[in-house]
Amino acid sequence: MNRQIRIGVIGNGTNLISEPVVKISQEVGKIIAQNNAILVCGGLDGVMKFAAKGAKQAGGTTIGILPYESIDNANPYIDIPIATGLGEARNILVVRNSDVLVAIEGRYGTLSEIAFALKLHKTVIGLNTWELHKRSEIDKKIVKANTPEEAVKKALDIASS
Repeated sequence: MNRQIRIGVIGNGTNLISEPVVKISQEVGKIIAQNNAILVCGGLDGVMKFAAKGAKQAGGTTIGILPYESIDNANPYIDIPIATGLGEARNILVVRNSDVLVAIEGRYGTLSEIAFALKLHKTVIGLNTWELHKRSEIDKKIVKANTPEEAVKKALDIASS
């Protein structure tokens, strides 16, 4: 690959996330940056904000694909805000602009991004996120990880292959 790997980080977009999720998000962002990958996210609060903060603290580059018509709504850790005016439909743009995604917990918006990723044959690494069932069996398309280090390592390995 002749360009930097882009790792999408998806998860709960509100600031009502627990302190452990804040720490996990920041660590994921930091490790992404330390491995010279670009962090792609929705550019707002919650997991997106803390992952971007971790990336920025480690000297990384962040892209925020915003649901609004203005770049002024981006969190302060976004280097390249992209205004779409698409609302939740911007979720597919987060997925399309990522080589692989890391899902950290999350709610229905995260689930929609996971669904887009799987439909587009992009790997999702899951940290305490959704578990999908198909015909009463667990669908193994979400690759589980137990730590931020493991999640980013798997993401980098998959994006590099």
